[in-house]
Amino acid sequence: MTRWIEQENKDPRSARWQAALEEIMALFIPRLEKGKLTPVSALEEQDLPIFKSVLARVDLSPGLWAAFLPPPAAALILPPADAMEELVRIDKDKPSYKIIIQRPGKESRILCAEISEYAHRMGIDIFQDGALLGSFNYETYKICIEEITKAVRAHAWEKGNWSREDTIAYTMNWFKKVLYLERADVSVEEKRSFFHSPTLIRTDRVDALFRLLTAIVTLRFQADPEKYTASLPGKSGNREDRMAACGSLAESCLLDLLNIVRSLDLLDFKEFTNQEEKQFKTEFTRSVRKLSSDLDKMDS
Repeated sequence: MTRWIEQENKDPRSARWQAALEEIMALFIPRLEKGKLTPVSALEEQDLPIFKSVLARVDLSPGLWAAFLPPPAAALILPPADAMEELVRIDKDKPSYKIIIQRPGKESRILCAEISEYAHRMGIDIFQDGALLGSFNYETYKICIEEITKAVRAHAWEKGNWSREDTIAYTMNWFKKVLYLERADVSVEEKRSFFHSPTLIRTDRVDALFRLLTAIVTLRFQADPEKYTASLPGKSGNREDRMAACGSLAESCLLDLLNIVRSLDLLDFKEFTNQEEKQFKTEFTRSVRKLSSDLDKMDS
């Protein structure tokens, strides 16, 4: 902050506020995961609709840190007393909902959004190198939520080519939100998602579908292995019975996700060519076999 003020002649008010936001994010980062909007404290029942509406719209590139602050946390984060007028968006006695997004690296940038319907000016402030680069103000909560992704993509997203790993992470994060929210209109940049643009990872749409679903099922197995292995015969028992049970459970998990893809119209299966229909059956069988093997390796 001192360098920004003394050496770069930045406005002390914006420099102090950016420095404060960066210090706050440093405290939150151990609880966050890059590319995902994460609440920094427990959400109350009244917070969930707001968080879910924001989660559906805020589209993050895979290297961004993003924190969702419900009122108890947001109330502690206030611009300095002498802050520029545009930084004061809500009265101290009103429930505040904030989103802080940080792009780390050489061109570090931080965005702070006030999205509470009680704010007298909902919007986003963008900072870099101690300067307020600009602000977006919105007249209503609905407009704010609808427009927020445009601002994030324009001013926070990592530009240029992404690595294969980043493309996969971005696609996985999008699909996890779809599953959690149970809605198809989750913001996604289709040119960055391998589900929508399979050529990004040099594959086709059928293979991309099963890569995505298999990865999600695998994550679920890893997150709670006991949940899935509890119903399986023990490894010391009949081998054929165990493998049959593993296959049945793997197939059920895969079918559940395929039904969601179908019910939300994420992919038009009617458009499949005859060759793709054959490929679908092959990939389904292969995926079940892989997932069955994964289950078999888990302790029961």
